[in-house]
Amino acid sequence: MGNIFDSHAHYDDEKFETDRREILDGLFSDKVCGIINCGCDLKSSLMSVELANEYEGIYAAVGVHPHEAEDVADEDFSEIIKLLDKKKVVAIGEIGLDFHYDFSPREKQIEMFERQVKLSKELDIPIIVHDREAHEETYKILRKYQPKGVVHCFSGSVELAKETVKMGMYIGLGGAVTFKNAVKPVEVAAFTPMEKILLETDAPYMSPVPMRGKRCTSDMIEYTALKIAEIKNLDYETVVNTACQNTKELFGI
Repeated sequence: MGNIFDSHAHYDDEKFETDRREILDGLFSDKVCGIINCGCDLKSSLMSVELANEYEGIYAAVGVHPHEAEDVADEDFSEIIKLLDKKKVVAIGEIGLDFHYDFSPREKQIEMFERQVKLSKELDIPIIVHDREAHEETYKILRKYQPKGVVHCFSGSVELAKETVKMGMYIGLGGAVTFKNAVKPVEVAAFTPMEKILLETDAPYMSPVPMRGKRCTSDMIEYTALKIAEIKNLDYETVVNTACQNTKELFGI
């Protein structure tokens, strides 16, 4: 077993429907030691818990993604809350705001995000934050409640990264740091103290260079880690080992 801990993946996704267990068995026998599988609604949250029960190295996050904010029924949200009592459920996520696609009205997204952040504070459980083209509104809520957690697939500026770290939150870095025209992700990786970085994939999406165009799996974090090691003038093992320890500390694993 390796030392890669993928802090954000979606193995419940239909892109893994035909070979999910074959992929996961291979990952855990080779390079990967842990995965946080993130829910986006009740169905994916239930499957995240199911995968966590089946695999020793998988842990679940449950929650309502901004895309689903308008459509989630009260009874479904109540069921998601109940899942927080389950063994190996370590976070509320993936939650946040997405003003790029606007699949749900912005006021609904904000309402659901704030509701879940408040819940995280009440239960003292970390959050996994999705923030796409919604920095101002996202950070308004984060500043208000000061939750513990990670801003996943971090897309903000170095200034925003500084504020994130100052709040005590972690910064999730994935394939974007390897992209050909990446500027902000590289600057953020250079700035962020290694003890505040989590490695992630967003599998099956966001495959790093040189795997662009292929379905992303957790072992591809190797390329992201190599790039971060290059940016920060560190060795690969330091990057993956520190990120692994950070993930365990944040999620109480």
